Amino acid sequence: MKADQKTMPAGHYASINGIRMYYEIHGNAAGIPLVLVHGGGSTIPSNWELLLPFFTTQYRVIAMELQAHGRTGDRDTPESFRQDAGDVQALLELLQVPQANIAGFSDGACTAMEIAIRYPELVHKMVLISGNYKRSGMVPGFFEGLEAAIFADMPAPLKNAYLDVNPDPEGLLNMFEKDRAKRLMFQDVPEALLNGIKAPALLMVGDQDVITVPHTVDMWKQIPGARLAVLPGNHGSFIGEIFTREARNPMPEIAANMISHFLNKD
Repeated sequence: MKADQKTMPAGHYASINGIRMYYEIHGNAAGIPLVLVHGGGSTIPSNWELLLPFFTTQYRVIAMELQAHGRTGDRDTPESFRQDAGDVQALLELLQVPQANIAGFSDGACTAMEIAIRYPELVHKMVLISGNYKRSGMVPGFFEGLEAAIFADMPAPLKNAYLDVNPDPEGLLNMFEKDRAKRLMFQDVPEALLNGIKAPALLMVGDQDVITVPHTVDMWKQIPGARLAVLPGNHGSFIGEIFTREARNPMPEIAANMISHFLNKD
């Protein structure tokens, strides 16, 4: 693997496990960096735009766009949380980052959990935002609705966010199909693997999320020493994710301060 010389104004590209991955580095603070892993159908700005200003003054922030998302290329294999975890690990190895704090939203939270399980030495602390470890953790009817979903059902803000950074309609359709297949194939993570997570963890969920609060409480019980925050909001609104972003909503700043407090606490 090697970093490409070509750069974009807001970031860089690297050859990672057979794909050309786009990533950004913000801030130059010393100490353990913060890695941001976006959710399904997202890009760096659509997922993290409102939180980045709160983090970049405190941390060196590394954010990437995963396989088939935004400016990152695709490979002739299905998406999977395990592969995404391997891609993040490979990027951090390339950047010579031996340990990081990792925050993931939705599918990105599932990827962050995979990183903590498969590359435990890499994770100093982790923040799982609206993640799940069992299929039953989703609201009733979620998988049935996803099974019936077609491209026209993809929320317009997510479509527009993709096209804003990569004006390729075929790539957008491909991302939708691969993300849908990845989530439909989701398999429960054995509780023994959660019990074995050593990194301190903060679990965050909205009180009207697509991940149920009881399931997040169950995750909190399974991960040793984990902390739990239930915030007012639906899927992504409390971090300002573009699909559920609300004008004048104070929750993204509150959530960012909660995350920073958790990361900074000894």
